[in-house]
Amino acid sequence: MRRSHRPRSPRESRLRAALAVAFAVLLGIAAPASAQNTGRIVGRVIDGGTGRGIPGAQVSVGGSTLRATAGVDGRYTLSGVSAGAHTVSASYLGYSPKTVTGVNVAAGASADLDISLNTATLSLTSITVTAVREAGSVNRALDEQRTSTGVVNSTTSEQIARSPDSDAAQAVQRVSGVTVSEGKFVVVRGLGERYTTTSLNGARIPSPEPEKRVVPLDLFPSALLESITTSKTFTPDQPGDFSGASVNLRTRSFPARRTLTLSLGGGLTQSATGSSVRAVPGAQSEWLGTSAGGRRLPGLVRAAGNFGGLTQQSMNQVGRAFRNEWAPESTDGLPNGSASLSLGGEDPLFGHRFGYVGSMTYSRSQEVRLDETRSRAVANPDFHARTYDAFQGSSGVNSLLWGGMLNLSTFLGGASHKLELNNSYNRSADNDAYFGVGELEQFSNVANVQRTSLRYTERSVASSQLRGTHQLLGAQLEWAGTLSRVTRDEPDRVDLLYGQEQNPAGGQFANAWLGFLPDAARRTFSELDETARSGTVDLRFPALGGTVRFGALGRQVDRNAEARSYNLSNTARLTVQQRAASPEEIFDGRYFQGEDAYILIAPNTTGGSYGADESVAAGYAMMEMPLSSSFSLVGGARVERWNLDVNAERTDGERVPVSRRNTDILPSLALNARLSDVQNLRLSVSQTLSRPEYRELAEISYRDLVNNQEVVGNADLVRALIQNYDLRWEMYPASGEVLSLGVFAKRFRNPIEQIEIATSGGNQLSYTNAESALNYGAELEARKALGDFASVLEPFAVSLNATVMKSRISTGNDPRSAATRDDRAMVGQAPYVINAGLSYTRGERASTSATLLFNVVGRRLVAAALTPLLDDPYEQPRRMLDFSLRTPLRQGVSLKLDAENLLDSPVEWKQGDVTRLRYRTGRTLGFGISWAP
Repeated sequence: MRRSHRPRSPRESRLRAALAVAFAVLLGIAAPASAQNTGRIVGRVIDGGTGRGIPGAQVSVGGSTLRATAGVDGRYTLSGVSAGAHTVSASYLGYSPKTVTGVNVAAGASADLDISLNTATLSLTSITVTAVREAGSVNRALDEQRTSTGVVNSTTSEQIARSPDSDAAQAVQRVSGVTVSEGKFVVVRGLGERYTTTSLNGARIPSPEPEKRVVPLDLFPSALLESITTSKTFTPDQPGDFSGASVNLRTRSFPARRTLTLSLGGGLTQSATGSSVRAVPGAQSEWLGTSAGGRRLPGLVRAAGNFGGLTQQSMNQVGRAFRNEWAPESTDGLPNGSASLSLGGEDPLFGHRFGYVGSMTYSRSQEVRLDETRSRAVANPDFHARTYDAFQGSSGVNSLLWGGMLNLSTFLGGASHKLELNNSYNRSADNDAYFGVGELEQFSNVANVQRTSLRYTERSVASSQLRGTHQLLGAQLEWAGTLSRVTRDEPDRVDLLYGQEQNPAGGQFANAWLGFLPDAARRTFSELDETARSGTVDLRFPALGGTVRFGALGRQVDRNAEARSYNLSNTARLTVQQRAASPEEIFDGRYFQGEDAYILIAPNTTGGSYGADESVAAGYAMMEMPLSSSFSLVGGARVERWNLDVNAERTDGERVPVSRRNTDILPSLALNARLSDVQNLRLSVSQTLSRPEYRELAEISYRDLVNNQEVVGNADLVRALIQNYDLRWEMYPASGEVLSLGVFAKRFRNPIEQIEIATSGGNQLSYTNAESALNYGAELEARKALGDFASVLEPFAVSLNATVMKSRISTGNDPRSAATRDDRAMVGQAPYVINAGLSYTRGERASTSATLLFNVVGRRLVAAALTPLLDDPYEQPRRMLDFSLRTPLRQGVSLKLDAENLLDSPVEWKQGDVTRLRYRTGRTLGFGISWAP
């Protein structure tokens, strides 16, 4: 389709210029250093038992005077090392010294060497190992899991690189017991997404979702991440609303040597590439996701308020103010595309070590949701649901995601003090156009109803954090200040109904706008802006043979959200012939003239605005104390004071304020047993909580813009208290291998549940507190190299993690909760999660790798039906099979091939025998090339 050129907005031009300058600066900095005859040895000295860096450790090169002192994070740099093989020694008081042989250094390059030291219990006998063996002994993901004080699982950048995962949501679902709902929300151990908290570099970030406070992980490109750590047990240094798990995204830290990586990629989607893809008009050409400004609520419409006292002439002026776009445009399905550029390194600056890492990433993709079924369910007297208002069609989904990151750090005071400045910005835009044909049972005189929906959504998250780490007289002080902001704009959503109705004049059926039906033409405008400010301080010092920790947190969150919806309807003055015209003709202004009342405009009764002010003040104390050489105790408590004020305003102007004030003491106790050098046993008990979300408390009626259902808040909701019990046995038989088995249980008091109410106008969602709930299950994780069974299998390894769980709800005496089934699971609960993988690696540094990954999640309860006549709706299992291949082509250049969704399993929601939602997206083939000189 030929389109006229759209002038660039000043904002877009500035963004384009800024990106161009940033790329130029990065490329300029990345100019190769002049040739030299020496190189460097860089890395960290870590405690083999805890995984933490050892500040002050001495590192030296044998046969030379070169030596370095590890900084506050255990990092060290040995510069001016002659090319060749060397012996490196590391030592620190209280640890057995270690000597590493065969460390190869190339001229003008850096050799990576992380060294682990073990506590000297009986003697200071020196240990000598080869560089290859030492490198294999420091496996980042498993070391973090092995040395943690609680139950954690990690996914590192290396693992992400060997998968087809393009964002954090896809990557985190490879973790044991973790699933992702709606493609972006994390669910751990089968609990709903409300029970998982998300942090970026250790600081909580706000959510751009209008109906939830949970953070959508699809906003974070995986290329910007160093690791994703999932903590499943609570310790007092974590936020108190840790209830299911805590997910921490860590952006890339600076490498000790200068690096530059440029990657380009493309892809083909079976359902979209080469086909026609529906799109919201005008938004498809937007390549930065910044076109929401031109689609915002017109000033004339906003000024009209609730339209009270407006003359018909003024009403017609308001009608002409809306953009006259009602139908999707047809676009060509193009290949997916992506690009990324990253630069990092460490160089001296004003006599101090200065580290930096910058990265930019951009991707665009298309998909068509094929054979898309949408319907409602109503109750029959025979205690079963039946299909109501079923539609069959398809959606075109055009998505873009881009982001940038700049992290800086420096060391002061002989590397005893480290300052970090971490900055990131990510932005996404989703262009979703739906068209379907079906029936409206309530209106038997209308056939072949055509439903059109146009949605364009922009989301952004920005975060800046200043962090300090200081080594003071044997104690370590850490502090951080973080400012985060998220936005979400869904401007001018269009919902339109056409259908075939009988023409009274001629008795013929005409395809016409169904202006006499509710919501036959609706325009919806929503936006959200949330800012979070937080500060933390943590002090750690040795005492009583262990470590004592104290800390405090202050966090302030301000959110403003608004959703306004307007219905346009026929006054019966428009004939069938007039309504048979295209919507662009009907709404072009010809029926909005003078005092004529052909089309009525009215604000929808659902919607309104709300503001939320939330503050949390917290302090904690905890101790990590060894009881013997095999047992250690980790215990303490956290105190949190929570204040929340939600001020909602309905569309009729009525204000509905809600306030909450709570102070909670949250204890935690864990016993860790080291059964052998390769086995651990962990037992933990704790209490945490789950708080109501902002919109859940706002007792106004609004439309869930994601699921197109009416939602009503409940001002009577209270926080839920949760008792957590975990027991896990772990074994690490060899580098990169693990076998663990764990059981867990959670007792809930006043769990918050989403319920579905059957009404004459359709199913309505709301929230309630059940009396109690119990969630329990078991986890298995295994990762094994196959070379032990046969030499031909040396390059292969298998991995498996599986979680089985069950929950039981007690509804209590609350009228709404008691009306739901008392034999059901908790909302969002899945009975099982299985992840399996087969990997192949070849070469000294795994230069060629291939991975086959499988994932499946059991059916999950979407909402509890508030009537015994209506079945509960469930999201059905979806089996996912992905493949990734990575291989070098020549020096510094590598090729990556990805195949996703090989089984093309459908997304499906069922309510009894009724299919509420079902569609397929097709298989995707991706390819990319990376250059790292």
